Amino acid sequence: MKYNITVIPGDGIGPEVTEQAKKVLKAVGNVFDHTFLFTETLMGACAIDKTGNPLPEETVELCKKSDAILFGAIGDPKYDNDPTAKVRPEQGLLRLRKELGLFCNVRPVKAYDTLIHNSPLKKDRIEGTDITIYRELTGGIYFGIKELSDDGQHAFDGCSYTVEEIDRMAHLAFQAAQKRRKKLTLVDKANVLETSRLWRKAVTALATQYPDVELDFLFVDNAAMQLILKPKQFDVILTENLFGDILSDEASVIGGSIGLLASASVGKENALFEPIHGSFPQAKGKDIANPLASILSSALLLKHLGLHAEADTIERAVQKSLELGITTEDINSENPFSTSKVGDFIADYIYNQEDSDMNFQNIHMGQSTII
Repeated sequence: MKYNITVIPGDGIGPEVTEQAKKVLKAVGNVFDHTFLFTETLMGACAIDKTGNPLPEETVELCKKSDAILFGAIGDPKYDNDPTAKVRPEQGLLRLRKELGLFCNVRPVKAYDTLIHNSPLKKDRIEGTDITIYRELTGGIYFGIKELSDDGQHAFDGCSYTVEEIDRMAHLAFQAAQKRRKKLTLVDKANVLETSRLWRKAVTALATQYPDVELDFLFVDNAAMQLILKPKQFDVILTENLFGDILSDEASVIGGSIGLLASASVGKENALFEPIHGSFPQAKGKDIANPLASILSSALLLKHLGLHAEADTIERAVQKSLELGITTEDINSENPFSTSKVGDFIADYIYNQEDSDMNFQNIHMGQSTII
C-alpha cells in the first residue's frame, strides 16, 4: 500500500523529532511492505519568516490531499514575548484545524512502569494510570468572537457551542470507551456556564445509545484536582476546548515526561498527528530533544490508517527503549542518548525485534543495523 503523508516539521525541535518519526515509519514500511511518501511543507514561525503567513495556502492544499499529516511543533520566543504581534505562529495551527475540520483531539496518557520514578507524583497514585482525553478542538472560547475596546480597557472573548458540535465529539468518546474500560467522564462547569449545561444535557441524552458505558460528571476544578489525587479512576475524559487544553497538559506530568505524549486531531476526512511538548526552542539544533512523543504520534497515525499491527510494533519498540534506558536526557540524565540515536534504536528494533540486545550494543557503539 502507498500512503501520502504531509509532514509539517514546524518550529524549534519540530524538525528534529519529526525526522525520527519519519525514520521509524520508513522502517515499518520496509518490514510490512508499505510505501510512505513524505512531502514537507511550512507552518508556524518558519512560515511567517519565509512567506509572511503562518499557514501558506500550499500547506492547506497539501494537507487536504494527504492520507494523514505528521506535525512537529509550533512557536518561537520572538512572538511569545511580543504581545503586540499581529501575526503569530499559533494562528497557523488554529486555522489549519478549522480548514480541515479537525474537531476532535485525542491524547493518550499512560504511566510507564519504568518511568514512574520520574513523575513528581507518588507511585501508589499513578501506577496503572491509562487515560485517553477527548478534547473538542474547533469551538468554544478559542474560536469565539473577540473584542478589545478602542481605549484598550475592556476585552471580550465569546464561548459558543452547538448540540451538533457536542454530539459528534461525544459519539467518538463513547465509542472509545466501549473499546476500553467502558467509563466516560464529562468534564464541564455546568454550575456556572450555559455552554457547559448544554454539554451535560446533550451528552446525557446521547448516553442512552451506549448503555454499556458508565457516564459520570465532574466540574473542571474538581477534575483538575482528581487528576493529581487519583488519576487511575479515569478511563476516557470528554471535555470542551479550553478545559481540554489545560487538563491534558496537567495530565502530562503523570508519565514523568511530556516528551512521551502523542496526540491525534481528527475530522471527517483529515487527521493530524503531533507530540504535545511544543517547540522547546532552548533545545533546538542540539540533538537532545525526546523524539518518543513524535514516534508514538506516528503509531497513532498508523492506527488511523487501519494499520494496527504496524502501530503495535512501534509501541513495543518504544517500550523496549524505555526498558533499556535508550532515552534522552529528560528521562535518563545520567547516561542520555541523542535524539537521533533514540530514533536509530526504534527503527533497528522494528527491523530486528528478536535482536534487541544487539541493537542496544550497536547504538552504544554509534553503529546502526538499519538496512
